[in-house]
Amino acid sequence: MNDQNKPLLTRELGLLALTATGICSMLGASIYIVPFMIQKNVPGIGPYVLYAFFFAAVPAIFAALAYAILSSAMPRAGGSYIYASRGLHPYLGFVASFSQWFGLSIVIGVIAYVTIPFIRDIFLSLGMEQIAKGLEIGWIRVSLALLLIWGFVGINIRGSKSYAMTLLPMMFLMFGLGSVVIFSGLIFSQNDFLQALKLKDGNAFSPIENISFDWNIFLTASALLFSSFIGFDSIAQAGGEAKNPTKNLPKAILLAIFSVGTFYFLFSSSVYHIVPWSFVAEESVKKDISAAGLLSYVLPSYLGVAILSGAAIALINDLPAMLLSVSRLMFAWAKDGIFPSFITEVHKKYHTPHIALILAGVMASIGILGSHFAGDFFLGIDIMVTSMMVNFLLMSVTLISLPNKNGAIANEITVIRNRFFQKAIGVLGILFLLLFLTVHTYKDLTSDASKWYFHSSPVWLIVMALASLIFLYKWKKIQKSGVNPNTIFNQLPEE
Repeated sequence: MNDQNKPLLTRELGLLALTATGICSMLGASIYIVPFMIQKNVPGIGPYVLYAFFFAAVPAIFAALAYAILSSAMPRAGGSYIYASRGLHPYLGFVASFSQWFGLSIVIGVIAYVTIPFIRDIFLSLGMEQIAKGLEIGWIRVSLALLLIWGFVGINIRGSKSYAMTLLPMMFLMFGLGSVVIFSGLIFSQNDFLQALKLKDGNAFSPIENISFDWNIFLTASALLFSSFIGFDSIAQAGGEAKNPTKNLPKAILLAIFSVGTFYFLFSSSVYHIVPWSFVAEESVKKDISAAGLLSYVLPSYLGVAILSGAAIALINDLPAMLLSVSRLMFAWAKDGIFPSFITEVHKKYHTPHIALILAGVMASIGILGSHFAGDFFLGIDIMVTSMMVNFLLMSVTLISLPNKNGAIANEITVIRNRFFQKAIGVLGILFLLLFLTVHTYKDLTSDASKWYFHSSPVWLIVMALASLIFLYKWKKIQKSGVNPNTIFNQLPEE
């Protein structure tokens, strides 16, 4: 039982702040880079990138519906961990969410580290070369990345109002600056681009119109683009702090994925409307490319700076939302006795899990140092994608199993209560997610990596094995204390 005088989490996050949490977790700089560098990573996708985007959204939508339904019945901090541990099995809930926590924690550090070059490019575009060169110095880059992380840890600790007042303006600014790209697609055409390319570079480029469609290539590209839709899970993690959670959590999840999906498509289609896909494919092999670089041929320089600023803000926006997500996972584990109880401490003044947030900052700082010294940015991202696919898969299974596993909680569902539709969403989610997980794993295991530990799949399995050992140790410890673990996991944690 909780001490009645002990401070608790407070429900202060409204619909807009919850939606922004999901949007900012999804709408990172991937939209500025991934839809174009995919031409290098998946050779042969050519003109089918937008179709792959649409297909990638299908399993994400089924997963979002599963999350929305489950969140209406289990509005607690910890989100997916709570859903799976109460509706499927505690072991599955913990090990899957542990790998998610590990991947996200490292990715937070990666994002902070790669944000600095975007800021550097803004200064370069403004002609401030000395500042730009300074940002390339190793210790300065690491220090600024750490400053970003710990600045947002501090903002998150100060409570929901501080968090929302930081996140919301950046989200609107991110959408506003990103809209420059969308409106450019209404003004410029491929002819404008080709003329500008010839004038500036003397390159009389002849676009390729079409190439043959290949299902293997298409599915590989879709699995890669699926990573753009995984952030809405962070909304569920904030379940313990949501106002009117049974209504606002499902609404926020669905609003986030549909708004981000629409923005992704409009943004990418605008760039490909202006720049021939064959030019994008050719350039992606030579160097790293982005929306700002591709559109620099037709846009005035000040709009190029706006696009670069939008990319930097999109990256920075990921940080507070992701820190919220990983800290609430640790908080939920500690509430169930799987992690040390001191992690459940809530700040007396701000009513936030400050110990969990500090630990999240420590893990993210390790991600920054790992990125700097190892130079491998993408291993943590691949681990996160694998873990999120597994999490989404478990949510679909939980949607089917919940009434049999825990009928009392199933009766609390307020969104899509019809059992036929619940089963349909669960089955379709399972089928699509198994397909994407298989494709993603096959691509990882067959990729050309110099060492086995540069493949994310075996590293993910090691993380899962570590989580299994932690869980089994804690499970036995709970049993030895005389408490039946089922009494803990058959009900929701106290608020």
